[in-house]
Amino acid sequence: MSPRDLLKHPCWSAKDLGAALPDSPHAVSVALPRWNDVVAYEEKDPICTKALKAIYPRFGLNPLVSEVANQAIRLSGFANSTAWPYPDLKTAKKAQLHCQKVCQNAQTSITEFHGLHCLIASNETTADAKAFWQHTGLGASSRQAAIALNKEQAPLQKSGIEARDKIIKRLAKIYECEEGLFSLHPSGMAALYSALEVITELQPGKPTIQIGFPYVDVLKLPQVIFSGGELILETDLLKLSKKLDQIKPAAIIIELPSNPLLQCIDLQGVSKIAHQKRIPVIVDDTIGSAVNINVLPYSDIVFTSLTKSFAGRGDILAGSLVISPHSPWREVLLKKVQAASFSSLSDSDSIALELTSQDVINRLILLNQSCLTLKKRLEQHPEVSRVLHPEKCPNFHSLMRPGAGHGCLLSFELKEGISKAKRFYDALEVCKGPSLGTNFTLACPYVLLAHYNELEWAEECGLPRHLLRVSVGLEEPENLWQRFEKAFRA
Repeated sequence: MSPRDLLKHPCWSAKDLGAALPDSPHAVSVALPRWNDVVAYEEKDPICTKALKAIYPRFGLNPLVSEVANQAIRLSGFANSTAWPYPDLKTAKKAQLHCQKVCQNAQTSITEFHGLHCLIASNETTADAKAFWQHTGLGASSRQAAIALNKEQAPLQKSGIEARDKIIKRLAKIYECEEGLFSLHPSGMAALYSALEVITELQPGKPTIQIGFPYVDVLKLPQVIFSGGELILETDLLKLSKKLDQIKPAAIIIELPSNPLLQCIDLQGVSKIAHQKRIPVIVDDTIGSAVNINVLPYSDIVFTSLTKSFAGRGDILAGSLVISPHSPWREVLLKKVQAASFSSLSDSDSIALELTSQDVINRLILLNQSCLTLKKRLEQHPEVSRVLHPEKCPNFHSLMRPGAGHGCLLSFELKEGISKAKRFYDALEVCKGPSLGTNFTLACPYVLLAHYNELEWAEECGLPRHLLRVSVGLEEPENLWQRFEKAFRA
């Protein structure tokens, strides 16, 4: 039986609740087709939870990874515990050290299971173990779990090495810099984790600063795992300069553009001030994409979730890190990254990523165009009050490559607020769930998914709970618009 074609037959209605997006054992998204499904998911309603055939890998355990965890618990002999599979012993020990740092009496052990190493945590330690798993993105992948369970065959190590070499060559061509500046990681967050390990070694005990509204885990990672992180929404450069003098951060973290507001701060101005104060700048270019924007001249480290537009398929977790050739700390950062003890992208995930990213440039061109087309149509619709997209952002344009676009993501609000948003979302005939950058259009009420327990704070930051985010896919633009028009009539 062939996988479901999500371009023509999206998972959008009640009967699709819990379906894997895409139809793959390695899917990184899951169908939450109705507004109430999203609420039930956030409130851990057992009916909703039981229906889930997939989950975003850092937010929970993929079914294959969960099977490894359950077997590891039985092998360990510890009752009332949870297991968190990691690709190797050194990474599992990092998770264990985090738990012990948070709680000196943390009850943990590490059990080996067919090449994977599982952190076994008591019920009292589970919250800390889960936090490390979610925020760092260092956990074993579903492909590694499938191999450990003997459900998939391990590829030749030589094939994995060749795939990683090809991916790095591809990235180096896109970024227009030398291959030796790149490293591959199990996820985008794992890439940031490695960057922060290096920064912490150079500036121990200092917090980082994130400028602009954050993707939740980009802010939580330094706050929970490292030496703290502070959020600054102030974009005035003079005020920002004073803040930097007060806090004296180890580094500045910036997302370009921000998620889901799709705003860009003045990276060039911030970089100039930061470098004058000897503060490194870390940039997340996942949403903008290096195909569209060049942030290297104003950054010291750039990390990307290759899970998103680079892979495009929605069933590979991966990340990359590049040291900017323009950074005044280029050599010291490069040496630290090369000497760091981190897990690279697995052989099986590397092979899958290399294959699916071969068309990344041509695919991004189509996604750019389709997203811009939808954005302009939404702006003209009488029921839409606001569309968020980087097209008219001068800071984004200052970073754009010749002939580039603005990415695949937009957000919008409806004039009637949450009541209309619910009806629209339930009726919209596209796939609905977390993540972005897939070949198929993927929509979600992003604020509910990312900030359900802090909705009032999010609204104070300009994110109403009825905001809808759309990652535009490769559907024929006219057909996609007909689906939106049909939802407007709901």
